[in-house]
Amino acid sequence: MSGTRVSPDSLVHSFLQGDSPEDIVESFPAVNLEQVFGALAYYLANRVDVEAHLEKGRADFARLREEARRKRPEFYARLEAACHTLNSR
Repeated sequence: MSGTRVSPDSLVHSFLQGDSPEDIVESFPAVNLEQVFGALAYYLANRVDVEAHLEKGRADFARLREEARRKRPEFYARLEAACHTLNSR
């Protein structure tokens, strides 16, 4: 979204999670309702292309996450142990 640090991907993701446009504005105060409706209108008109873009982003993220885990296995083992400790409280 122009002039913000909020990506259209974030807005579409929230929409796909079931958030209403009003909920999205509440979650992302840097954007207004007009911008949210614009992003959602673009998504709905170009669903195939946007879905392909989102899937590429998910695949890129998964690849980078695995690469980071391979490079720093000790760090990720400590991180997972800390998460487990927090979740078991």
